[in-house]
Amino acid sequence: MEGHKFIFIGGLHRSGTSMLFKCLRDHPLISGFKDTGVPEDEGQHLQSVYPPAYVYGGAGRFGFQTVAHLTEMSPLVSGANREKLFNEWSRYWDTAKPLLLEKSPPNLIRTRFLQSLFPDSYFIIVLRHPVAVTLSTLKWGKRRTTHSLIKHWLVCHELFQEDCKYLNNLFVLKYEGLVKQPGHYLSRIFDFLGIENYPTRQIMHSDINEHYFNLWRKRQNNPLSGYYINYIANLYEERVNKFGYSLLDLAYCAGWQCERAG
Repeated sequence: MEGHKFIFIGGLHRSGTSMLFKCLRDHPLISGFKDTGVPEDEGQHLQSVYPPAYVYGGAGRFGFQTVAHLTEMSPLVSGANREKLFNEWSRYWDTAKPLLLEKSPPNLIRTRFLQSLFPDSYFIIVLRHPVAVTLSTLKWGKRRTTHSLIKHWLVCHELFQEDCKYLNNLFVLKYEGLVKQPGHYLSRIFDFLGIENYPTRQIMHSDINEHYFNLWRKRQNNPLSGYYINYIANLYEERVNKFGYSLLDLAYCAGWQCERAG
C-alpha cells in the first residue's frame, strides 16, 4: 500500500459520481476500476469487508440505516481489514500507477471509515440538486416517494457535513458547476491531487437538470399534486438552503463547496 495515493469519490446515486469517476480514470497516473462486471464498477461491490448500499435498501434508502454510517469508531476498522480490502480491490487496480481510485455512492457517509483504513486518503464529494436526484431516483422501484427521497438527500448530506470536520484531504463540488465548466473543475481537482491537468474525453450535458425542474414545476402547479409538492418544499426548504439549493424556486448557487488538503 505504500507509495500509493488513495482517492475516493462519493455522492448520492444520480449525483454525477460515475461521470466524474470516468473523467479521473482517464488520467494516465490514475487507476480506476473498469469492466469489472458490477454496477458502475463501484468498489462497494468488489469487496467483502463492509456491506454495500443494497443491504440497507439501496439508492434513496441506505442513509436511513444508522449502521450504514461508518466512522473511525467502527469495529470494522482494523489492520486485517485494511489488508483485506486492499487485496480485494487490487485485483482490479493497476498498482503500477501511483493513484488508486474508487467510487461508490455510500462513500458520502463512510469517509471517516475509509480514512481510518487508508490514512491520508483524498476524498472528492459531488452534490447535485435534490430535486434532480429525487426525480431521477423515483423510477428505481417501490418504497420510494418524493418525500422520502428529499429527506434521504438531507440525512446523508447532513451526516457528511458533520464528518467533514474529521477529514484531512477533501474536495467538495457541485454537479451543476462540473457540467457547466468541466475543464475548470477538473483542473482544480487534479491540482488538489497534486498531478498535472489532463483533458477529459467524457461528454457532459449541462441541461439535464432542466428536465427534472420542469417536471417538478408541473407537479407544483398541478391541482392534484401541488399541495403535496409544496408541502415538501416548504417543510425542507431551510435545510436544503444550507447546501446552496432551493426546493421552492429551484435556485442553485456555488456555495458550500470547499477543497482542503492536509
